Amino acid sequence: MTPAIITKSSSDLPYEPLYTGPASAELPLPGDFPYTRGIHKGMYRDKLWTMRQYAGFGDAKSTNERFRYLLAQGQTGLSVAFDLPTQMGYDSDDALALGEVGRTGVAIDSLADMEALFDGIPLDKVSTSMTINAPAAILLAMYIAVGEKQGVPAAALTGTIQNDILKEYIARNTYIFPPAPSLRLIVDTCEFCAEHVPKWNTLSISGYHIREAGSTAAQEIGFTLANGLAYLEAAKQRGLDMDAIAPRLSFFFSAMPTLFEEVAKFRAARQLWAKLTKERLGCKNPKSWLLRFHVQTAGSSLTAQQIETNIVRTTIEALAAVLGGAQSLHTNAHDEALALPSADGARTALRIQQLVAYESDVPAIADPLGGSYAVEGMTQAIAEQAMAYIETIDEMGGALKALEAGYQIREIQETAYRTQRAIEQGTQMVVGVNCFTIEETQPVTLATVDQALESQQVERLQAIRAERPDVAPALERLRLAALGTDNLMPFILDAVRQYATVGEICRQLRGTWGQYRSHEAF
Repeated sequence: MTPAIITKSSSDLPYEPLYTGPASAELPLPGDFPYTRGIHKGMYRDKLWTMRQYAGFGDAKSTNERFRYLLAQGQTGLSVAFDLPTQMGYDSDDALALGEVGRTGVAIDSLADMEALFDGIPLDKVSTSMTINAPAAILLAMYIAVGEKQGVPAAALTGTIQNDILKEYIARNTYIFPPAPSLRLIVDTCEFCAEHVPKWNTLSISGYHIREAGSTAAQEIGFTLANGLAYLEAAKQRGLDMDAIAPRLSFFFSAMPTLFEEVAKFRAARQLWAKLTKERLGCKNPKSWLLRFHVQTAGSSLTAQQIETNIVRTTIEALAAVLGGAQSLHTNAHDEALALPSADGARTALRIQQLVAYESDVPAIADPLGGSYAVEGMTQAIAEQAMAYIETIDEMGGALKALEAGYQIREIQETAYRTQRAIEQGTQMVVGVNCFTIEETQPVTLATVDQALESQQVERLQAIRAERPDVAPALERLRLAALGTDNLMPFILDAVRQYATVGEICRQLRGTWGQYRSHEAF
């Protein structure tokens, strides 16, 4: 069986059989505005990307052991996956958490868990990314408090909280509060960190989950950059200095196996963001124009069939990220289509990055595909298509208004439907799924989470509640502050230091702000 050659990109842009003419005017150099070719002159010749493998399962002790293992294997940054109750603002002993504790990530209820999570890991030596959104301010406060206990001042901490609530309403659904107070909380973290945690990235604006939900490459960057503009405009309405906030924003994108399209996508995103921040928002600091981004290889591209082929998919996707100029990278484990990654799977995924970094010549050249007729042409085509989405969102009144009208959700759902139909009809080939299939008989050893960890986590939580000081006054101060306009970060920090839990803090804010209910786009 001979699969059909791919003739169109995910954004419905045609792949020409041959590119022969000049794709653009004279190219800027890497490190020059609008940074199409990279944000640094020397790129990886000066500094490799951060190898930041996403990890988290069970309780804090189990995840701490995985962190130490990955660091020992040569990982250069940490990335924390939280379980669903933590992401949704519920404690492990909440009835709604039953059966979900520690399943999709690590369970974090109180500062005690965060202390255990980073036990023996010096926070002044390691950069940490935390994929957390609705309760991001609480987890950041816990991280700051752990640093204090280690003797590391907040000003020395480096890392990122995702903190991107708009894409939750669009694509991922781990939201808690309505949009307006959620945006307030995000701007609070931006304002607080600009003064007290200046090396921290307060927002990692995510296109990854938009792409995982089924979007095209152009939709991924168009919707993501529109969300970025919404956050900066909210900060501007607060009266914050754009050039104090924008440099601490970062982005998070997916990498699919369509190598040239993905490289072009990253280059287009850099170009657009530089122009939007400079020309639309009036940012004057060149650091405000830089689109710094993390890439995760596409979880949606992994197949449960012939799982060893996922190693090849992930390698192609890792190459796309590096050729596209990413600042940090997570490579998925080949067994992740079936379960949480095993230790062996996580190690192999890290080895992919190390092979690209140390055995290939890709990092030796800044923007090695720059000047390619194909890549330059695709870069400009994707940039134009993505800008058209941004302009449509502008006409609707911005990202939040477009979200309320269901625009982004409808666009993504229509794209996802077309893609699934193409796979089912065999016009889009997926090796091992609809072509080159085999009857698999080899058993697969999968990672599992010990069910006893849930009851043990609940017991530890209840013990913390019995031993800590009275947290009611701190929670009441937070509730009153939420009714007003004060920055909430100091109040959250105060409660966290006294071992108030994620669930208790979120309960106060739910009681004040209410809970968001989605409006279906159908």
